[in-house]
Amino acid sequence: MMHRNVGDLVSNRRVVSLPAEASVRDAAAQMKSAHVASVVVTESGDDHLEGIFTERDLTERVVAGGLDPETTRLSDVMTPCPITVGLETSVRDALRQMSSNSLRHLPIVEGGKVVGVISMRDFLGDELALLDREKEIMESLTEVL
Repeated sequence: MMHRNVGDLVSNRRVVSLPAEASVRDAAAQMKSAHVASVVVTESGDDHLEGIFTERDLTERVVAGGLDPETTRLSDVMTPCPITVGLETSVRDALRQMSSNSLRHLPIVEGGKVVGVISMRDFLGDELALLDREKEIMESLTEVL
């Protein structure tokens, strides 16, 4: 199971993307329609990644910030230049990347273009359990040192 790569997780998925000038309301509608919790923000007419907008951004930056979803642009509330991985990245390495950076969503980029997004929901229980076990070991080693 741990020998899978992230390309295996996104092989049949469509990337939900919008340009940076799109409104937060547009992004929320796209996320609802596609049943996803994030939208990649790309250059207009291109698949080159500028940022990512997630349900967490919607909650923390827009709603809690008192911003109007109709007039707020994604460029104002997205996470710019997000951490990314390639299609051949192992599931284990992707999980480590997400865990160490407190990420729920991780864009996959190949040839400079977004080809998918993985979320914590994409991983199997065994993979998450293994990551938890690795964290416990690292913490116990840190205590000893």
